[in-house]
Amino acid sequence: MVGPAALLFVALVSAIIALNFGGAAKPELIADVGPVVRFGLPLAKLLVNIGAAGTIGALALAAFALDAKKPEYGAALDVAAASAAAWAVASGATGFFTFLFAYQQPITLDDRFGSLLATYLTTQESGQAWLTTTLIAAALTVLCFAVRNHSLVLVMTIAAVLGLIPMGLQGHAGNTANHDAATSAIWLHLVFAAIWLGGLLTMALTQRTLESGRLGIVLQRYSSLAIVCFVVVAISGYVSAEIRVGTLDNLLTPYGLLVLTKTAALIALGLFGLAQRRFVIERMQRPGAHEKRWFWWLITAELAFMGIASGVAAALARTATPQAETPANTTQNPTPAEFLTGSPLPPPISTANLFTIWNFDLIWLLVCGFALFFYLAAVWRLKKRGDAWPVLRTVSWVAGILVLFYVTNGGVNAYEKYLFSAHMLAHMVIGMVVPVLLVPGAPITLALRAIRKRTDGSRGGREWLLLITHSRYFAVIGNPVVAAVLFAGSLWVFYYSPLFRWATVDHVGHQWMIVHFLAVGYLFTQSLIGIDPQPNRPSYPIRLLVLLATMAFHAFFGLALMTGTGLLLADWYGAMGWGTSALADQQAGGGIAWSVGEIPTVALAIAVAIMWSRSDERESKRYDRKAERDGDAELEEYNAMLAKRSGKN
Repeated sequence: MVGPAALLFVALVSAIIALNFGGAAKPELIADVGPVVRFGLPLAKLLVNIGAAGTIGALALAAFALDAKKPEYGAALDVAAASAAAWAVASGATGFFTFLFAYQQPITLDDRFGSLLATYLTTQESGQAWLTTTLIAAALTVLCFAVRNHSLVLVMTIAAVLGLIPMGLQGHAGNTANHDAATSAIWLHLVFAAIWLGGLLTMALTQRTLESGRLGIVLQRYSSLAIVCFVVVAISGYVSAEIRVGTLDNLLTPYGLLVLTKTAALIALGLFGLAQRRFVIERMQRPGAHEKRWFWWLITAELAFMGIASGVAAALARTATPQAETPANTTQNPTPAEFLTGSPLPPPISTANLFTIWNFDLIWLLVCGFALFFYLAAVWRLKKRGDAWPVLRTVSWVAGILVLFYVTNGGVNAYEKYLFSAHMLAHMVIGMVVPVLLVPGAPITLALRAIRKRTDGSRGGREWLLLITHSRYFAVIGNPVVAAVLFAGSLWVFYYSPLFRWATVDHVGHQWMIVHFLAVGYLFTQSLIGIDPQPNRPSYPIRLLVLLATMAFHAFFGLALMTGTGLLLADWYGAMGWGTSALADQQAGGGIAWSVGEIPTVALAIAVAIMWSRSDERESKRYDRKAERDGDAELEEYNAMLAKRSGKN
């Protein structure tokens, strides 16, 4: 228990020192809320972060590193439940302190105070966020106690990660002109810092339940996760700091010095991780080694530095930034675009601008980067052990990821918030072009061949992939008919429901849109030409029939937009101030939906036809080889049957 105690103590001390140094704990000159709120709010937020980390880290470790039939698994879920309870209580306290700070209200027991608090929690954005976070954490507390099924633990892990979204919308991300970039950076920072810190904390609390020799194995698996976490935390931290610090001179301000302190702690943690992989794990796994002595030497120091980073981070959230946080829509005489989006219109759209203007989305930049790295690393592992992997598959995957990177970070992403046609171009490329390139890359087949099989009862990436691809759920959604309904039906449901507004106006909705259409496009393409494992593979005539029906349905959608006279989101696209007809742009978007959408489907039809032809050739060759082996016994038997019938007649 020395490590967890060191974490909590160092985090609290670091937060108090950083609050005083950065000025967040100083009394306000007018309407000061008092020291209880000034210190209570950031310290409660610190406990929120630690509770969330304990929950997510313990669930991730249980899902990917521990054996569900051993005590270690139950102990990790107990840690998750206790951490979720702490997360819920701390979130409630944070929401209460935030209310006191915002409303400048002394605590009373009368009806007016209760009414104001209820109004804040149900009508104000920050109040709703903390109420939602509290309820999510409370639900996870119950689920972690009640649910022990290994598959459901993975679902709870995903739910816990999504539960950090309301927190990511708060703090310094909530009111800046760079809101989308700041929100993505903070959410990524929270998620991967939670896995990093929570996983190590869980190992410290559950190490007694690990059998002899297991500690080094579990630590090695955690270390692989920690490397990814380090990279994401470092990059997202840099983006957040760049938005709020702005210039090198601002690094000498109190906020900038706190950022440097947190950076130094992060570098130290990276060095500890390097020592962990290079020296400690190897020595722990030697016969007769005192593995727990090596473990505690490393883990105590690492948790102490994590405490420094956590405490400083909590103080930074309450410290004034040197770079002015300009709220959206407050510039003098804002244009309609600035009023709606918080940013001015980009230059007029042109072919040159589409390929020279960039609007980076940190989430998809990292997704594409990791997708390329892990795919190429898997190919390298196969070649290293002497196995072959087709070059065309690698080329197809790399091309698909590069197209995805461009459409989510390049000129199309810079314009899609302002022009319906650019939005539709992004949608069609993500949902139809990218999957046609990614599916032939056979990533699941590659992963199943490259990832080492586990034999200790835990589930790694290979085991989870096998479980998912052979599940009944995947068998249903992977059926071409179901996949086609999801793919084509999504168009109508999305554009003619409130989902379209949510995905256009809200950054979270925009991310959901990308994930959804990429997923349904991939499922549809996989069901038609996929190489990866699939529970049920329908015949080629059925695949072609489904594809042709989908093409017709898709063409009808494009024609409906091209000929329609009603403007979708008229108060958004129609109010941007381009000086051009928003309806004409929408009709151009319909043309894009028809033309850009049909090209990949034609390519799919050709691919299915070629696969059908090759299948017939293989079947014919198989039959010829069989005939050579048995002297065409099947044909002779058939002729004999005809002759016998003829004789009877």
